[in-house]
Order: sequence, then C-alpha cells, then structure tokens
Amino acid sequence: MSKQRKIQDSDWLYSFLRPYVDFVVRLSYREMRFVGRERIPKDSAIIFAPNHTGTLMDALVLLAMDSSPKVFVARADIFKKPILAKIFAFLKIMPIMRMRDGIDEVKRNNETIERAVDVLRDNIPFCIFPEGMHQTKFSTLPLSKGIFRIAFQAQELMTDKPLYIVPMGIRYGNFFRFRSTVRIQIGEPINVGAFIAERKGMHPQEQMNEMRTLLEERMRESILYIPNDEDYHATYETCAAVVSRQEAILRKEKEHHKLRGLNAYFTANNRTVKQIQELKSSDPERARRILDLANEARALRTAQNISLKSVALRFPVLSNVLKGIIFLLLLPYILVTTIASLPTTLLSNFLNSKFKDAAFHNSVRFLVNLVAWPVMMIIYAIVAYIALPWQFALALTLAILPSPLVADDVYRLIRLWVSDFKLWRNKPLRKKYAEIRDLMF
Repeated sequence: MSKQRKIQDSDWLYSFLRPYVDFVVRLSYREMRFVGRERIPKDSAIIFAPNHTGTLMDALVLLAMDSSPKVFVARADIFKKPILAKIFAFLKIMPIMRMRDGIDEVKRNNETIERAVDVLRDNIPFCIFPEGMHQTKFSTLPLSKGIFRIAFQAQELMTDKPLYIVPMGIRYGNFFRFRSTVRIQIGEPINVGAFIAERKGMHPQEQMNEMRTLLEERMRESILYIPNDEDYHATYETCAAVVSRQEAILRKEKEHHKLRGLNAYFTANNRTVKQIQELKSSDPERARRILDLANEARALRTAQNISLKSVALRFPVLSNVLKGIIFLLLLPYILVTTIASLPTTLLSNFLNSKFKDAAFHNSVRFLVNLVAWPVMMIIYAIVAYIALPWQFALALTLAILPSPLVADDVYRLIRLWVSDFKLWRNKPLRKKYAEIRDLMF
C-alpha cells in the first residue's frame, strides 16, 4: 500500500513552475523589498504571521521571499468544489474554518491543526494570516485563535526543536494599482516555548491572550499602522502631504541619513503617524486643525480625482518634464507594446468587473499575465515568423515580450501627469496641503 502524500511533500511539477511564478510575481511590482530577513530563526520550526491586505498577492509575495517551500492556509469555503480543492492542494494551501462557518465546521479545524503540526515537524515554514480576513487599510484586524492553537499544540508535540511565530508586515504602495510597490518587513520573532515557560502558572487561555497581544504589537510595528478610527483617512492624507519634508528631515539625522526609497517612505510615514498621536495628547487643538484640513483636502482631491502620489511628489514639474522627454522618444515603441498587450488588458478588465471587492483586481491581473500572456506571445511569435524574415521576427518578438509591463507603466505615467496638472491648477487645494505642512513642522 502506497504511503499517503502529504501537502508539504516535494512535487516535481510544483518545483518546475515555482521559479516562473516567483519571477512573474516580482515583475508585478515596480519595486519589491524585504527587510529584516536576518531575523528569521535558523534550524527552527517557523510559523509566518503576516497582515492580510491583498488577497492572493499577499501569499505570493511571501512565497517569492526565497526559494524555500511554504505551506499556507485559506478560508475553507473556497475548497468546496473538488477541482478547486485539488488546485489548492497542489499549491500547498490547506483549508481552515472560521467562526462565521459555524461551530460544527470550526470543530473540523483539529484536522488542519494536526496537518499543520506535521508540516512544522518536517521543517517546512507554515504561513497563516492571523487576522482571518483581508482589509485594504494600513491598519490591523483582531487576530483569530487559529494561529495560537496551532502554535501551542505544535509546541506540545515538538520538544526536540524550537518553534517561533514570525510577525510580518506587508505594505503596498497602492492596494488596487498593478505594478505598484511592496515592502515586506520581518518583525521580532516570538519563541513559543520560552513564552509558555515564562507563564507556566497561567491558564493556557490566558497565555494565548497574552501572546495575541504581543503578536498584534509586533505586527503593527512591521507595517504602516494607522488606528482604524474616525481620523484614519485624515491621518493617511497628512502622511502623503508631509512625506517629502519628513524624509528630508530624516536624512539630516545621523541614524537615518542613508535612508532611501521604500525604507525612507515607510519610516517617514510612521513618524508622521506617531507625531499626530502625540499631538492629540500634547496639543489637541493643533492636531484637530491638521486633521480637519486633511479631511477638507481629501474631499477636494477625490472630487478632482487627484492621486496622493501627486501630493507626495517633491518636484513634480522637473520630474514630469524628464518623463515627458522619455515618453516622446519612446512613443513608437509604446504604441506597439500597448496594442500588443490589449487582449490581456481587456481580459483582465472583464474578469475584474466580476469582483465587487477591488482588492482582488491585482490578483486577477497577475493570473492573466501568468497564464494568458505566454499564450499571446506564442501566437505573436508564430505570426511574426510566418510574415517576416527570422531576424526581424526575433527582434519583434523580443521587443514586445515586456508589453504588459510597459503598458501598465505608461498608463501610470499618463494618469500621474493628469493628476499633477490638476493639482497644479487647484490653488486652494495646494494651500491646504501647505498649511498642513506648516502646522506639522
């Protein structure tokens, strides 16, 4: 009798496709940065605990962190169709029940926990999104019990190796725009065995509650965390309004003078959130004035469809002149790649129209590029080699290969040009942002 296959077992087809999938994931972002990978414990059982904002893309960016295998869990209702269950099993994703599925269904999680423990014993990292559902906000949701039940049971069964929960923070530049940026920060790991030993006099439920509080704190430290209250949108608007000035201030400080790119943006925004929270206590009138101005600015900005990127950009005129020159020089190539990518663009737009939750749109765009674009390239190559000498056919095929990426970046450029122009024309809006900056500094 053959041995039953485990979800964490090596699979030749999975191993063959994995590098291609990771490659396409990285192409889906203009910049992808991992921070703190040295914190991940070596020779230990690992449970990754990231925040959840981007549906399928959250798992894919974590998978692309390195070449090691990882096993994930996802909500059980998407496993109901047998064909989907097989696909998810191939992708190394296990089902987990949620309270909304009913008490009887949640009881079935014991099997998932046992399989998760087996995964950890085989030295395969296990990844669970402890919030249990996604939200497109720079904040966190209450953590579910599943991750702690798995950790406690795994620790009880594994006395021969340490077990760590590793908090992770995923921070997208934009939740809904394809080819945005993503920054993944690894937080300070929690040694489950040591944590339990330090609290051996407590009831297990009390231990879990304390671990939940600690994990929540460390997850928040790894993201741009804005309290999800009535001032959430005003706080984020303020972050964008002052980020350039905040970055300039940071670089004058000795410990931050080398900060650049996503790391500088992340640090600057976190400092702004902290300043606002401190102002609410030390100078509530000033804090209220800043937040009220931010709400007014946000209302004007969204009414004009102006991007926050335009608000955050320090030298928009110079930047747009340089981009405009490059755009004009590359215009013939841009037109070719835009036309070539049109079928996949239309397919993505059609499929996205079926999803009310825009958080799924980037996942759809990724899957279309992953599957449909290679098919389109085969068709284009065949036509090119039939119609042209092989030298020209090869050159054309290579030229249009990155078409979806070029088309997305050009669309982003044009959209930001329009947005920058609208902001330049809107003097009352620019005055509000200037007043916010003056009040903040």
